[in-house]
Amino acid sequence: MSLATVVTAAAALVAVPGVASAAPPVKQVQWVACPADVALAGLECGKLQVPLDYRTPEGRQTEIMITRLASKSPEKRKGILLTNPGGPAEGLTFPFFLKARGMPQSVLDAYDVIGMDPRGIGYSSPATCDLTEAQMLAGSVPPYAVTQADVRKRAEEVKTMAQQCLKSSTADELPYNTTANIARDLDRVRAALGEKKASYLGYSYGTYLGSVYATLFPRTSDRVVLDSNLPKGGWDVEGGRMYGPGVEDTFPDFAKWAAAHPEYGLGATPQEVRAKYFDLAGRLDAKPSVEGITGQQFRMLVFGGLYATGDAPFSKMAAQWKALDNDQPLPPTEVPKVPRMESLISGRLHVICGDSQWPSSVSTYERNVAVDRIRYPMFGAAGANIYPCAFWPKPVEKQVLPSDRGPRNILMVQNERDPATPLVGARSTRRAFGDRAAMITIDQGGHGAYLFGKNNCANDKVTEYLLGGQRPSDVKCAAETG
Repeated sequence: MSLATVVTAAAALVAVPGVASAAPPVKQVQWVACPADVALAGLECGKLQVPLDYRTPEGRQTEIMITRLASKSPEKRKGILLTNPGGPAEGLTFPFFLKARGMPQSVLDAYDVIGMDPRGIGYSSPATCDLTEAQMLAGSVPPYAVTQADVRKRAEEVKTMAQQCLKSSTADELPYNTTANIARDLDRVRAALGEKKASYLGYSYGTYLGSVYATLFPRTSDRVVLDSNLPKGGWDVEGGRMYGPGVEDTFPDFAKWAAAHPEYGLGATPQEVRAKYFDLAGRLDAKPSVEGITGQQFRMLVFGGLYATGDAPFSKMAAQWKALDNDQPLPPTEVPKVPRMESLISGRLHVICGDSQWPSSVSTYERNVAVDRIRYPMFGAAGANIYPCAFWPKPVEKQVLPSDRGPRNILMVQNERDPATPLVGARSTRRAFGDRAAMITIDQGGHGAYLFGKNNCANDKVTEYLLGGQRPSDVKCAAETG
């Protein structure tokens, strides 16, 4: 999901394993000047031509852009570490971001850290669906369906989006901008950089991409770390429904914190804070706030607010609740401007809709919403709501699922409480990998664990694996404070 404010999450896949064809000569990376907003300290930028359709590798090519944060210690260098921040979203600046988040110098010495904008997104042959401003502002996660009529209303809106994608100037690329082909692009990057193997670190959607990469390329993937894991099918119809249990799992952390901070007036016990959530949502459904905040927007605000835990993010969210409770404007907050938003949302739709076959009947989503509204009342009727994928063409390849055939080189890292990629989904991926994988489960909340959380047990074990290659067995890391 990237790991930023509002939403993110993941995808699904399809494939003719690795796509067996006579491999053409490996193209070379063309090193170029970085775009102005990517030109950060230490990053080099490169372009690479890859097949649009890997079934015809000598046919039409598409261009992807990568970055490299090179090791400055040749004697300690082990190889390359491919990275993905989730989304699907831009990834060129992610190596710099990981360094800023505190990636140990020992890891930066051991690897050239590689970022990549996935095909169709950012600087890698960006896709378009000719989205309007309103369509872009709606984001990628469906709104909470307060009534069944909301599902039908949403269906009309997303049908229009799907039709726009299919009529756009990049519609001919749409069948091929999939996770399977992004995984194949990763292996082309490895080959173009002259490496026999590549290690991998991916978060959120990047866990599904990493699962597919390790499944299609077991011989050339080295140490694979998957953090904040999607279920085995990635961001398919069931992956989207994971938001329901994710919010139910994670909200108690905030409720406990808010109950311990009476200055916000949200409740004296966690149960009272939960009741306040439903009270506020219901009042805003009936009448939006003085600023026009609806119940749907309030629920989305809380979903995004649970991505990070601790005093700072929780106090920010509590202040928003207090303002809404008193029908006052929300406290001023700095909202980072997302660059190339149209390409981001359009390219993401290409991937998640092209990876797997989504139900095409609106009544299926009506049933799912009715069920999840009861099972997961806080956010289930959002996660189960309908996507443009319901009106998408049939995928050109069979979905790729994690395979238990291959080396035991996959380390999964998972918070016990995650709003976007909950533990229940991660466990399905762990089972699918069998003995190939082990999982570190951490007693903490939020989206993102390695370098994003403060649990030394988990952070140290991931670093040790990246450096030494000795993968730990399944282990639980206890909560840590301070």
